[in-house]
Amino acid sequence: MYDGIVQELIDELGRLPGVGPKSAQRIAFHILQTPTFDVSRLAGLLSEVRERVKFCERCGNVSENEVCAICRDPRRDQSVICVVEDAKDVSAIERTREFRGLYHVLGGAINPMGGVGPDDLRIRELMVRVGDTAVEELILATNPNLEGEATAAYLSRMMKDMAISVTRLASGLPVGGDLEYADEVTLGRAFAGRRSA
Repeated sequence: MYDGIVQELIDELGRLPGVGPKSAQRIAFHILQTPTFDVSRLAGLLSEVRERVKFCERCGNVSENEVCAICRDPRRDQSVICVVEDAKDVSAIERTREFRGLYHVLGGAINPMGGVGPDDLRIRELMVRVGDTAVEELILATNPNLEGEATAAYLSRMMKDMAISVTRLASGLPVGGDLEYADEVTLGRAFAGRRSA
């Protein structure tokens, strides 16, 4: 649509997850039309992130160190591990300020159609962590979709013979939602997970 390098920039931005063609075009033109936009700083940060950021050797969260700040924090409850699919899920849970335990990032979810099996995830590392430490509870916080449910069911079966409690995040109706718009699975889970008022 555009000549040369402008189209290349739009195409490259469009390869980012969640950025469609229109968003990519909008970002590209923002960069082009904003004289105060520091392109060299953005380029430097992108290079620096690739060089400095790695994954925590214990939990798999993103970190600039071998062990992330959460795993290094002595105030965290060492007896509870929350299992999530991706590092961005750690951030989402941390924003709630409700969980004070440790995390384990799987690096995805079981997805046979996408060619992702249990051996492609950090399940082996989780089993080692659970076996080597005084973990009492494993919270399965995978996404409430087909792949997340399959992963949670698989992990639940794997932990069956271990002497730890395996729990799953509650799911159901969102705050501010209307019952008439809830699907059957969500509404069913809301009924199953009901609690005393």
